[in-house]
Amino acid sequence: MDYTSLFWTLGVSFVLAVLIGPLFIPLLRRLKFGQHIREEGPESHQKKAGTPTMGGIIILFALTLAFLKFADRGLEYWSLIVACLGFGLVGFLDDYIKIAFKRNLGLTAKQKLLGQLLFSIVFCVLLYKMDHSTALSFPGADWSLELGWGYYVLVVIMFFAASNAVNFTDGVDGLLSGTSAIAFGAFAIIAVEATQPQAAVFCAATVGAVLGFLVFNAHPAKIFMGDIGSLGLGGGIAAVAILTKTELLLLIIGGVFVIEMLSVIIQVVSFKTRNGKRVFKMSPIHHHFELSGWSEWRVVSTFWFVGLLLAGTGLILYKGL
Repeated sequence: MDYTSLFWTLGVSFVLAVLIGPLFIPLLRRLKFGQHIREEGPESHQKKAGTPTMGGIIILFALTLAFLKFADRGLEYWSLIVACLGFGLVGFLDDYIKIAFKRNLGLTAKQKLLGQLLFSIVFCVLLYKMDHSTALSFPGADWSLELGWGYYVLVVIMFFAASNAVNFTDGVDGLLSGTSAIAFGAFAIIAVEATQPQAAVFCAATVGAVLGFLVFNAHPAKIFMGDIGSLGLGGGIAAVAILTKTELLLLIIGGVFVIEMLSVIIQVVSFKTRNGKRVFKMSPIHHHFELSGWSEWRVVSTFWFVGLLLAGTGLILYKGL
């Protein structure tokens, strides 16, 4: 696997997303698939109501076509498809119910968790058939911990955590598109080094697709990603970390997603245990900075920069493994 083929994959995926966007956005407008904005959200977001959502279809379509073109068929290939498109399907159902019934809540929490569990289990079955190592490696260390069947429990937890953490990050124009491109770019390098060509091709295809989508998602966004995009990306990045045996590095390379999820957890715990007191003005944390007076561009650019630092740290740690 060489980087030239990855650049071709990235380029094809990018072009596909850029070409699909102008065709898909007007269709969503005609179907009135517009975003409903939470009343308790930042006031500046209310003007975004009606902006087409479910743009994650552009991302998943472009990356899947590029992946089909440049990847070899095998268990690794199908495991990535299951993780990304499976979780994307859960997000699609969630988005569709929100739009069809014109409400902020789509699938119930139990329904969403059941869907995520289903595709996590299918992924685990494929892992087992690959005879995938059940040892957990530690960044910067030359030893690992054999987990046996406990490893598959870890895999399921990773899918739940990653998909929801990535989902929390989607809330400001271009924020998730940029941070996911950075994270998948880092994992593309790791996949090449780890001799995981299918994961490398998948990462390159994803980077191209999200950058192509960013053309339309940058502030002011012409289209939003929706849960179909964020859950699909979350499932995909968890799968890549697992296949490359860098499970714990996901916490660092995907550190922005971790921070976003922790801010939600901290806010909920504080509200329930401290008589309604909040730590942040609003969670996820990117909304806290918006309500503190930061412009959307300042929030996005800052988070992109933090994402770059964390991705670089992850790569440095990986080289030390």
